[in-house]
Amino acid sequence: MPDHATSTDPGVQRQLDRLIALGPGADILGLERITRLLDRVGNPHLALPPMLHVAGTNGKGSTCAFLRAALEAAGLTAHVYSSPHLVRFNERIRLAGKLIADDILAALLEEVLDSGGDIGASFFEVTTAAAFLAFSRTPADACVIEVGLGGRLDATNVIPAPAACAIAQLGIDHQAFLGDTAEVIAGEKAGIAKPGVPLVTMAYPGPVAERIAEVAGAAGAPILACGQAWDFEVAHDGLCYRDAKGSVETPLPTLAGPHQPANLALAIATLRHQQRLAIPAKALAAAATSARWPARMQRLAEGPLLDLLPTGSQLWLDGGHNEAAARSVSAALAEAAQGRPVHLVLGMLSNKDASGLLTPFAPLARSLTAIPVPGHAHHAPRDLAEAARRLGVRCVETAENPESALRRIAVRLPAGGAPPVILILGSLYLAGEVLRANDELPD
Repeated sequence: MPDHATSTDPGVQRQLDRLIALGPGADILGLERITRLLDRVGNPHLALPPMLHVAGTNGKGSTCAFLRAALEAAGLTAHVYSSPHLVRFNERIRLAGKLIADDILAALLEEVLDSGGDIGASFFEVTTAAAFLAFSRTPADACVIEVGLGGRLDATNVIPAPAACAIAQLGIDHQAFLGDTAEVIAGEKAGIAKPGVPLVTMAYPGPVAERIAEVAGAAGAPILACGQAWDFEVAHDGLCYRDAKGSVETPLPTLAGPHQPANLALAIATLRHQQRLAIPAKALAAAATSARWPARMQRLAEGPLLDLLPTGSQLWLDGGHNEAAARSVSAALAEAAQGRPVHLVLGMLSNKDASGLLTPFAPLARSLTAIPVPGHAHHAPRDLAEAARRLGVRCVETAENPESALRRIAVRLPAGGAPPVILILGSLYLAGEVLRANDELPD
């Protein structure tokens, strides 16, 4: 089932079953189907509040979380569309600050499927149409829209005139859809550019930046890049953001990891370079500590999984699944561990590069336990274990699930040793299973 979409609500599940039966069963990029589908339901995307549209390989979800937090700190309400969900399908659609209710979601999916079930729209396209329909019927001050895949041909790219567009960190991922080089992928991400709409970006290597400039120029979108139109620096106790309008100082983000200040700065730059929403500096500062984004270097709280480990252990979760994410998350893990023993639990989809993900982690890991990703085509745990062994991880084994992996780690720990730091990583689908198992559902 696409994106492992199930629901405990019978009404929602009936519509998800219809969706799976009617859709093509795979991501097929293009705007023709979503355009026809939206037309069938009255083109709700043309009647939405100011929109902030965010693309990127990594960090776009965190950037959206900071945007939402800043809007809400300014006293505004925001609709948010994001993907994938971790535990509940409802997580994809947030109406004026709250996850969409089951009864509303079921009715919207039914309406979209009844109107356009013959179009052959994909899972994501139907979900996108339902989200825009929900947003058009519920008052809010703004919309935060996360690109699903790529940008140019992503279903969200029917948005005609957002208040601002942003591109987060770029890397190599989804090559089957987006291309094999950083420059080609950058061009696809930059495809969200719109005439006269600011395109706010990170700083990228020369060829990547040139490709983005080429695409933005063809669209008539002004580029506001880090290091040119805006910049930031991180001190031990905060972040200082600067642009032509002045500076903003914020606390360091509560979201863990040395990569998160850059995502916060991108969100600040996006809000300061648009003209349709008034966001005071104090709201930008508040976003640093109020933003929440589950399964992105998230330290798990007390629960059934953490209870399997010795007192004082840290259990972290991250859904990162490519090399660029691995570099950021491994740095965050080293920062969290502070020299304590690190153990990894890894599950990955079969279309992801296991060695690319593992390479930055190998020097940190005392052990790696490989597990499957339930309900999805995944790397065999024995293959992940062998990849880790080739990279020099000395203690490598496999397990059936996160619970058994944590029990195996606990058994191996030396008596009297420092409590370990454990990271479960490799897939957002796996992350959802972990949150469910630890009774820690996103809200």
